Amino acid sequence: MINFKTERNKKNLSQQDIANMLGITQQAYANYERGVRQADYSTLQKLADIFNVTVDYLLGREAEKKKGIKIPVLGKVQAGIPIAAVEDIIDYEEITEEMASKGEYFALQVRGESMEPRFLDGDVVIVLKQTTVESGDIAIVLVNGNDATIKKIKRTDEGIMLIPLNSAFETMFYSNEQIENLPVTILGKVVELRGKF
Repeated sequence: MINFKTERNKKNLSQQDIANMLGITQQAYANYERGVRQADYSTLQKLADIFNVTVDYLLGREAEKKKGIKIPVLGKVQAGIPIAAVEDIIDYEEITEEMASKGEYFALQVRGESMEPRFLDGDVVIVLKQTTVESGDIAIVLVNGNDATIKKIKRTDEGIMLIPLNSAFETMFYSNEQIENLPVTILGKVVELRGKF
């Protein structure tokens, strides 16, 4: 109740507009806004969705916080399987609506030590799904249809280099022919690291 009017005004909606969305009378909504009546939880949830805030914020229990979009954290990624169909989901991470509006994202748990010290075993990276990246980008790459690897990319006229950040590991080079035949596929660009302790 405490933040109903504030959020309604932010969206330039009238009490009647909200009432229509909820399928109730304008008077019933006005009573919620004035605190005369308490909305039930399902109505509160609908209002939170309309205003794009949490129920707790609507009721004044927390500072304004936009609802995030949940994306799956995958333990591994394989060729030909759409992200939505992968069963190896080990967790979920939240990204902002603004971020989600820019493309399709998934998260991947880092395995191994080849990208230390920046990316540690068990860390989670947020990945923007795309099939090409620029030289210098950190990308998720699928080689030969097996598990995806995270590496720094360097493109050359002859092919592509997958560069580990840990000097104990060797750079892998794939020729243009190998890129086609193995194949070597870019799954997405790493846009955020979420370290785990």
